[in-house]
Amino acid sequence: MTFLYDVLGPVFGFLLRIIYDTIGFGNYAVSIVLLTLLSRLIMTPSTISQQKGMAKTQRIQSKVRKIQAKYAGNQQKIQEETNALYQREGYNPMNAGCAPMIFQFVLLFGLIGAIYYPLSHFLTGITDDEIKILSDAVAKIDSSKFANSKHLVELLIIQNIEKLQGLPGVSQATYEKIAGVNFDFFGLFSLGDIPMGHKFPHIIWSIPVLSFLSSFATGLYSQMKQKKQNPAMANNPMMGCMTLFMPLFSLYFVVNYPAGIGIYWIASSIFGFLSTVIVGHFYSPKKTLAKLMIDETVARRSKEINTKKIAEKKE
Repeated sequence: MTFLYDVLGPVFGFLLRIIYDTIGFGNYAVSIVLLTLLSRLIMTPSTISQQKGMAKTQRIQSKVRKIQAKYAGNQQKIQEETNALYQREGYNPMNAGCAPMIFQFVLLFGLIGAIYYPLSHFLTGITDDEIKILSDAVAKIDSSKFANSKHLVELLIIQNIEKLQGLPGVSQATYEKIAGVNFDFFGLFSLGDIPMGHKFPHIIWSIPVLSFLSSFATGLYSQMKQKKQNPAMANNPMMGCMTLFMPLFSLYFVVNYPAGIGIYWIASSIFGFLSTVIVGHFYSPKKTLAKLMIDETVARRSKEINTKKIAEKKE
């Protein structure tokens, strides 16, 4: 995971800086939301591809069930016919949907890497030595368990920058760069603040609450959609558990981590939900499956015509 942060973090950090300086209103939180939106837009073709892949899988599975019914009790024949079907259709069950998911995985880790390391990837001109000095110093003045976390220490440096003034080896220009960036959430709290460090109902607790609600809404919608597409799977108790597990996990995660991570989590859930709804409308399983069947019919007839022409030439 650290490898992805190191490789993709600088790229997304550069994009985050451009957004901050141009359309982010000079606000780090707004820039995070806009960069999350940009990443979701970039992933739209992948989401569409995944939707089409699901339709093809549904189509293939209907044919597999016919094979299973035809050769019931003969597992070897079922396996042979299923493999032959996959070969004819150019379908690999191991790859179906995997490529889009990997693409999304890589993009999301690049985005998180930019958020985790704002001093390294967002700001420019701050040396590794200075970050090391600031990291060691913040571990001494911050009693939270995250002060020694490599992934969160830079956010905590921002949070405590006023207390870190005058350290040997850190230039005044570096302090000014860090202090000159608006890391506050509209003056309500710092993006380096951790909700658990404030008594409820401090305004910062709205971040984990919104994170839970947005994640729950996304999971609930996905379950309802799955119930329509595949009732048998939707009735699986594991589906209900996952619908509740992910929101609870996000709640725990965001409560215990800096608010900047929570802002990203909320934006990602909301934009992910909207993407699923919009793509699902224009590329609904029924429409996609119908188009797939038409394409298969056209391809089959084209093949039959070509075969017939070849046979006529031979005669």
